[in-house]
Amino acid sequence: MSARAPLSRVEFIALLAMLFATVAFSIDSMLPALPQIAAELSPDNLNKAQLILTSFVLGMGLGTFFTGPLSDTFGRKPVILAGAALYIVGAAMAFSAQGLEMILVARFVQGLGAAGPRIVGMAIVRDLYSGREMARIMSFVMMVFTLVPAVAPLLGSAVIAVAGWRGIFISFIGFAILSTGWLGLRQPESLPPEARRPLRLSLMWDGVKEMFSHHTVRLAILAQTLCFSLLFMSISVIQPVFDTVFGRADSFAYWFAAIALVSGSASLLNAALVMRFGMRKLASVALGAQVVLSTLMTLIWLSGFFGTDGMFFVFVAWQTTVFFQTGLTLGNLNAITMEPMGHIAGMAASVSGAVATVFGAALAIPVGLAFDGTPLPLSLGIGAASAVAFATMLWMKRVERIYGRD
Repeated sequence: MSARAPLSRVEFIALLAMLFATVAFSIDSMLPALPQIAAELSPDNLNKAQLILTSFVLGMGLGTFFTGPLSDTFGRKPVILAGAALYIVGAAMAFSAQGLEMILVARFVQGLGAAGPRIVGMAIVRDLYSGREMARIMSFVMMVFTLVPAVAPLLGSAVIAVAGWRGIFISFIGFAILSTGWLGLRQPESLPPEARRPLRLSLMWDGVKEMFSHHTVRLAILAQTLCFSLLFMSISVIQPVFDTVFGRADSFAYWFAAIALVSGSASLLNAALVMRFGMRKLASVALGAQVVLSTLMTLIWLSGFFGTDGMFFVFVAWQTTVFFQTGLTLGNLNAITMEPMGHIAGMAASVSGAVATVFGAALAIPVGLAFDGTPLPLSLGIGAASAVAFATMLWMKRVERIYGRD
């Protein structure tokens, strides 16, 4: 650790988890609303409702290009607070929107604002921690963070029951006020004025070139992109699979909560193992296992051996492994990327986050739109993304043997 955290470790982890949870809450609480929104605003093409999720992700990806460099110049807290204000504006726009296209624009604006808490929060962690200790902190953050996907669909369902699907956007406003209010009151600025960088394009370009001159960092960003893509594939398609394939839309929120709660133990496991085995090894094992499991899922579905009822439980078990795997990959890959970039942490968090998010979402969109009433597009897409990510990690191991860790 390079400096002592100004808060107790427990409160610091809880605060960062809530800031990161802005993204999960903004996506997962929308899942129960998709059928209603599709029926009301896009009855001729129900699959288009999935774009409510990916438009948010694309906005967030674009926003990450700017939030990190801005935080390197103006400090971490002002940029997070400004992002939260933009997020609230987007939520208000979506609440009053009368068509799907306007909701997509509003969700894009929301995503731009959500990039502040997500990316600058990561830079705060790097300001205060480094190396495997940073990975350990991120594991605990991700463990708390996973509770939000567990309860978000249930909260979304409750809000819909009381106030309709538009009420979800009011809950977004309340969540943003609560999380950023906590930050403003309790977390001191982590980037002192003497460590800040002028906001000049030449310096930003130098930072980008420095990042991509590192062999390991390049490969870690590629692996992050693929891991985000398989996560976004699952999030985009899981509700239609429950509804259309298995006829279990009414119980979806409860099953999703169970999946998220079980998957959350992956972050605890990672925190326990990362100091011993290292970040790359754990991520590699998780991705290799997912290649095998996704292949089995595809073969079992094609065999028709279990029938629809039995196949439902196979699907739930497989989706649990998909979300479980993220607890062993994303935090570790973030730490690998950020480790050599402590002096430009905001820039590094922005560039890596933007590339991984935008291209991850772009890879997921065709899989979501290819949904054909079966889980096959999802299992094939996740299997392919996992295989390429696993090959990337093997290549990273070889690169580290040749060049070291740059």
